[in-house]
Parts: sequence; C-alpha cells; structure tokens
Amino acid sequence: MVRRPRNPRVDPLPASRRLVQPLTGRGELLAVLLVGLGGALGALARWGIDLLADHRGHAPPIATIVINVIGCALMGLLVAYVLSHPRRHPLWRPFLGVGLLGGFTTFSGFAADIRALLLDGDTVPATAYLLASVLGCLLALWAGYIAGRALRRRRT
Repeated sequence: MVRRPRNPRVDPLPASRRLVQPLTGRGELLAVLLVGLGGALGALARWGIDLLADHRGHAPPIATIVINVIGCALMGLLVAYVLSHPRRHPLWRPFLGVGLLGGFTTFSGFAADIRALLLDGDTVPATAYLLASVLGCLLALWAGYIAGRALRRRRT
C-alpha cells in the first residue's frame, strides 16, 4: 500500500500533537505578554552569566557556549516533557520556549564571537569554537529530550 503525503490543509495534526496551540482573543494578548516576560527573564539570566564569566576572567565565547548548551538542554527537556503532554496549557510554549529560552540563548552572540576570533586571526580557535558549539548544543538538546522522555514515562 502506498501512503500519500500528509496535506496539512486536509489532514491537520490532532491538537495533542501540535507544538503551537491556536490562541484567540485574550489568549493571544496573554501569550504576547508572556513571551515578553519570558524573554526579559531569559535575557537577564544570560546577562548574569556573562557578568559572572567576565568577573572570573573568562573570554566571552565561554559564557556564550555555556548559555547555548544549557538552553539547548532545557529546550530538549521542554519539548519532550512539557510540550508532549496531551493536556498541556497552550501558554507554556510561548512563555518557556519562545520567551524564556529564546531570550536566554544567543545565536547572534555565537556569530559575533566567531567573527571576533576570525578578525583577530584566530582561525583554529574560531573553528574549534564553532564545532564545539554546534556539536555541544546538538548533544545537549538530545540529552535534554531523552531526559524529558524518561521523566514523562516515569510520571505515567
């Protein structure tokens, strides 16, 4: 039997399988406020880690890689544990995923760090930083996802 590809207009995913839950009216306004609140909290947390790393004499790439790896692990946990729950509240994703973790992690900081290293002629450290960041973030996301699935199974 040949399976036809799923057409999203004809065969929508069931609500329990969608990462983005439709919001209307007050729910949309509340989602916007929660994204802003989460983004502010995430950005403050990132700034705090930057300050801590700076006071300890670490170069900026150390703080950025730590922030992004932690953020990826938390995103994997969020997707596997919170967002996979069939009765999750539709505002968890905007607050935690888009807001908090979106404000916490920093692709622009990662790109700026690599640019600065390359402008200083540090090609090998720039390449190592790029590879360590990408691989570290992917491994952290995977580990967070596995941990979230394990927690979900344990609770059911």
